[in-house]
Amino acid sequence: MNSLFKTLADNPSALLRWYVDVGVDEAITEEPVDRFKVGGRVEAVVATKQAKQKILKTVSQSHSLHSGLQPEVGELVHSAIHLAKGANTIDELKAAVESFEGCGLKKFASSTVFADGNASARIMFIGEAPGADEDRQGKPFVGASGKLLDKMLESIGLDRETNAYITNIVFWRPPGNRSPTHQEVSSCLPFVQRHIELLDPAVLVFVGGLSAKTLLAKPIGITKMRGHWHEYVSPSISKPVPSMALFHPAYLLRSPQQKRLAWQDLIAIRHKLNNLVQV
Repeated sequence: MNSLFKTLADNPSALLRWYVDVGVDEAITEEPVDRFKVGGRVEAVVATKQAKQKILKTVSQSHSLHSGLQPEVGELVHSAIHLAKGANTIDELKAAVESFEGCGLKKFASSTVFADGNASARIMFIGEAPGADEDRQGKPFVGASGKLLDKMLESIGLDRETNAYITNIVFWRPPGNRSPTHQEVSSCLPFVQRHIELLDPAVLVFVGGLSAKTLLAKPIGITKMRGHWHEYVSPSISKPVPSMALFHPAYLLRSPQQKRLAWQDLIAIRHKLNNLVQV
């Protein structure tokens, strides 16, 4: 038996959580159900929601019973902080991330997606999470949204080969391309913070609401956050880093009418960069 599935089979709490993570929303009942006799669409939707709530309730109860089988979030974060602080170069940080076993996403991912671009760049882009293409290639933003991001960078004289650096808030693809959980983000955050310290960018761009809210510690949506300059502050950085939140390319592909606002933000980023450095 595959070691992953053996682990899940031995841990009912982990197995139930895995089912929910990969999108299971039906609970199999003890008696067979003739779906042709089930009522209309509304009843079916209600039944599905009730089944999902039942699964989540079961997971919650099971987790409380088996909490001793899983490390506490604080322990995972402490381990990440220790590893991140020990890295004095980008390469050492990459090795630390690859050796880290405290994020559950790693168990289901094919690759660790660390970063791409020029480590000497003065501008750093931080996205949300790798997708299927990124998981296969081991690089951030290489799928459809990545192609759009490359065009966006090109429009203001940037590219990842010479003067831009790109990473994500988590380093492994969430199952089913769902959003990362708070625990998953928290376990990766010390590495992301150390990443910023080591790269020492003149400008930070948070691509998507998750990275913006997490690193700026502001509980507001990206539609309110974008269009304004913010400051990323860290005790390990000598001065605040000018930061801009940018609509995620995946969102722009779904909502092309928002490209006008994204273009305004890109122009502001270019102007800020011109005022601070020559790239």
